[in-house]
Amino acid sequence: MPAPSDISRRSFMMNTAALSAAVVVTPELLARTARAGASDPIKVGLVGCGGRGTGAAVQALRADPSTVLWAMGDAFEDRIQPSLNNIKGAMSSLDEEQGTDTWAKKIKLAERRFHGFDACRRVIDSGVDVVLLCTPPNFRPAHLAACIDAGKHVFCEKPCAVDAAGVRSVLESAAKAKAASLSLMSGFCWRHQFQVNQAFGKVLEGAIGDVNYIQTTYNTTGWVPAKARQEDWSDAEFMLRNWQYFHPLSGDHIVEQSVHAIDWIAWAMGDQPPVRCYAVGGRQVRADKPETGNVYDHFSVTYEYPNGVRATNMCRHWPNSASDNTAFVQGTIGHLNMQPWTGNHVITGKTPWRGDATGNDMYQREHDVLFKGIRNGSPFNDGVRMAHTTLLAIMGREAAYTGQMVTWEDALNADHDLNPEPWEFSSRTIPTVAIPGTTRFG
Repeated sequence: MPAPSDISRRSFMMNTAALSAAVVVTPELLARTARAGASDPIKVGLVGCGGRGTGAAVQALRADPSTVLWAMGDAFEDRIQPSLNNIKGAMSSLDEEQGTDTWAKKIKLAERRFHGFDACRRVIDSGVDVVLLCTPPNFRPAHLAACIDAGKHVFCEKPCAVDAAGVRSVLESAAKAKAASLSLMSGFCWRHQFQVNQAFGKVLEGAIGDVNYIQTTYNTTGWVPAKARQEDWSDAEFMLRNWQYFHPLSGDHIVEQSVHAIDWIAWAMGDQPPVRCYAVGGRQVRADKPETGNVYDHFSVTYEYPNGVRATNMCRHWPNSASDNTAFVQGTIGHLNMQPWTGNHVITGKTPWRGDATGNDMYQREHDVLFKGIRNGSPFNDGVRMAHTTLLAIMGREAAYTGQMVTWEDALNADHDLNPEPWEFSSRTIPTVAIPGTTRFG
């Protein structure tokens, strides 16, 4: 099996290094990125006020004694107040539980509530120190670039892009963040779950020998309910209200959701990229309605690695079917069965082992690590890793959409931009379902 081009890999690493070196760290930038004092407020801005964004804001406020919610933004004005109500409720509950009056005081929004497609820029310009990027994934590359260029620390939900152009942009932003000593935390939360971390630590230590096969699943019985189109909605608003169901916005569910299980593959392989992948997928049971968009309801992808290892990921949205979200890693002297939601992780073979780490809130842990790094002046940055895992999912989607073998090199370098036109509330081409053998990659 052919290995990836050494020249291409070397050129990519040299280009990334050159980009980092090209970032000029000016006194003004240093002033913006300097660590906060022991009790100085850290002003947090939320961009994307859905459920995940609301949760991220609560976790950010809990992560450091002096974080404050300074600004909120969303494309839709009607999403801001419900999110704020839930954040206030969570803070009030903490005050009630602890007999304090401090948590509710961490909300200092005033009038800094912005809506529209320029909401991210207005949050950035409001004086925040940290931005939580929790919009639909297609907006994240541009939002991340704007945050890093403005000297802001960032929490960036997964996936970080929906196409090759977005991944390359994120890699550039990650390099700039590193050069400017900015923190960039991804939403790949399992990397911060103690029990899963312990299990993969054993694999990487060699407890099952050399890895030679990996299987991961993300099979569920449903997804976010789709919303029927309202008479006054433009094409753009209709798709945004149902962003999970349109692949230019979500990347499809393999990229938006199963990417967590694909990250387990990357983790077990020491984050080295595969050579290529091939896949199948389609819409077998998803209702054929306008609001269910053009996304598939099932995928199965096989990744091939330079050393002969093969890894598979299967994901599906089939009602009245078995759910499964697990990982199996086969090695030369044993295998790992990982049950992430129960903490039941077992190695069978030459060196038997059963996990004994305590469970933890991995979503909270991400923010604890992020804000500790900001406070201590030791920035956390997993931008390259999140971009590479996102690209793994994208190449799997494209292999299924097209019916073609997709290489890592082709996936990374493709002229592939799913959102070439700026988003605005107007007419917009609504994408159709991909047909393998007819749909083209890039």
